[in-house]
Amino acid sequence: MKRCLTFLLALALAAPLHAAQTLRYVALVDGGKQAGQQTVVEGDDGVTRVDFIFKDNGRGPELKEEFTLNPDGTFRTYRVTGTSTFGAPVDERFDLVDGVARWRSTSDSGEQRVESGAQYSPLGGTPAAASVAIAALAAREDGRLPLIPGGTLSARKVAQARVEKGDESRQVQLLALTGIGFTPVFAWATDEPRPRLFAFIFPGFLQLIEDGWQDNADALEATQKTAEGEALVALEQRLAHPIDGTTLIRGARVFDSERAVLGPPTDVLLRDGRIVSISGDGATDVAADHVIDAAGRVLLPGLFDMHVHIDRWSGGLNLAAGVTSVRDMGNDNATLQQVMAEERAGKLLMPRIVATGFLEGESEQSARNGFVVSDLAGAREAIDWYAQHGYPQIKVYNSFPKEILPQTVAYAHERGLRVSGHVPVFLRAQDAVDAGYDEIQHINQLMLNFLVEPDTDTRTLERFYLPAREVADLDLDSKPVQAFIAELAQRRIVIDPTLATFEFLHKRDGQMSPIFAGIEEHLPPDVQRNRRAAEMDIPDDATGERYRASFDRMVEFVGRAYRAGVPLVAGTDEVPGFTLHHELALYVRAGLTPAQALQVATWNGAKYSGVLDRLGSIAPGKLADLVLVDGDPVADIADIRKVATVIKGDVVYYPAEIHAELGIRPFAGPVQVQAAERGR
Repeated sequence: MKRCLTFLLALALAAPLHAAQTLRYVALVDGGKQAGQQTVVEGDDGVTRVDFIFKDNGRGPELKEEFTLNPDGTFRTYRVTGTSTFGAPVDERFDLVDGVARWRSTSDSGEQRVESGAQYSPLGGTPAAASVAIAALAAREDGRLPLIPGGTLSARKVAQARVEKGDESRQVQLLALTGIGFTPVFAWATDEPRPRLFAFIFPGFLQLIEDGWQDNADALEATQKTAEGEALVALEQRLAHPIDGTTLIRGARVFDSERAVLGPPTDVLLRDGRIVSISGDGATDVAADHVIDAAGRVLLPGLFDMHVHIDRWSGGLNLAAGVTSVRDMGNDNATLQQVMAEERAGKLLMPRIVATGFLEGESEQSARNGFVVSDLAGAREAIDWYAQHGYPQIKVYNSFPKEILPQTVAYAHERGLRVSGHVPVFLRAQDAVDAGYDEIQHINQLMLNFLVEPDTDTRTLERFYLPAREVADLDLDSKPVQAFIAELAQRRIVIDPTLATFEFLHKRDGQMSPIFAGIEEHLPPDVQRNRRAAEMDIPDDATGERYRASFDRMVEFVGRAYRAGVPLVAGTDEVPGFTLHHELALYVRAGLTPAQALQVATWNGAKYSGVLDRLGSIAPGKLADLVLVDGDPVADIADIRKVATVIKGDVVYYPAEIHAELGIRPFAGPVQVQAAERGR
């Protein structure tokens, strides 16, 4: 969730207004609660000025933007300053003079000659977004808007609606904007009095809409969900390859996830989405309907990402990475229920989903997902709902009332639910363990155990900056640290460290995100550029080195905990697919073998999701969720990126096809299903 707004901001193409007009937007979350606003004013001096603020879950950007336009409606000058979601400074400018575009941000700079009609795409802009692009696209005969520094934006109308405000009504249309990021971005536009943005809606999370028209937001969201659903069904139909009947995977080296060892070439027989047998040496003679010639490639159980906040468009990146199951760690309940139903019905390009119920307390910093409660009765009511809907666990969040934590945990256990989460404000991880937690999310929540004072407010950005500043000096051999690790191991408290996402703690402007370092040439150009921007406020080299040293100590802590017997699961809370691969590489850096890291992402994932009876290993009777890798990740964990073929039950996916659809250069060619030769 935390980066969906950043993704919208990447459009940041801003809105031209007629002179001396003011346009206001409101940002709504949790069914209508205002979490931000935007004001766009064009002055008599020809300069458009934008003020934007959005705060949710104790964080969010604050930006001031101003620009002027060329006669063709594209940026002539542009400037934005402020702070990003996690507090990094934003300072970006652009100008176009005599056909030469020049830009500078905190993370990059450039100069290039451009043809008339090209539009600069800011890194850190506001969601005054898309209006100029919408107008420019409407004026262009080819319907394609060249972007600076690179790329092309296009739009396709996918729905329309009539909105009302008192006696006033307006026709708006939903556009699918492509050419930025991995998947389409949807924007509601109006032609009255000119083409421009009317609303941005991220279903289940954010509604940004013109002030005064808020009563239409829910209806627009419903229409958008329907339109997106139709596009997603078409995507699934293009990329899914059903394998009805029997399928023989010949000559695969099967990874035994229970023992974390790789076997010799073996034949695996599937029937109607389940594993039937594992036998032979690559020469099994059976009457199969389909054959996949593995030719000695490694066959893994489907990977688990144990920390996601799923949306309907994230399935492609997951499946292309070999992630066939995810655990959702907090979502809008209605949205999650819809996505789960669509996945079960085969309407989405989507892994299997294990649901976690989100439980938060009331505060100004509350994350407005799931249930937000103020007392034990409300907590019990929420837990009852989750139990009745088949959720295997709940997740407690930052603002949850500490006074009712033990009783809440006990009641969840009575209802048969596991309990995990962040550590509620003004408590330590030790207090959460004492209250009965089964699992703790995020490495920073674990490290704060040794850093917080009674008045430390971990609902704010301090939950990131305090560990970044202080963990470098934490003695992992000290008695408090060793005692805490020993207790986690003795009580079998699972940790979900999401190390990869926390590398943003030390990433500097201009550096590629470690999640993508070394593979950036596979990514769309705008994603490469966006992932070179810092997220934390790191003012100098000394601070940067200290933050890096703190992160290194966090990695070391995870390795020590694992070796001490603390159960570990692999989660991300970041961009799907790519992040899980990097998470496993960080476990190897922490001292796990590649085989142990793969065991964590397969066997442990299924075990702590409560689905080990049907997933997590390659064994007769289990579901045929399988990943064929064109390399050996047991020898080199980096080979986990070379996924050739993914099987989810009775459907085959080729990551190369999915990546091509998402603008990504594939990492491996497909090993395709062949029709069996009868009479062999």
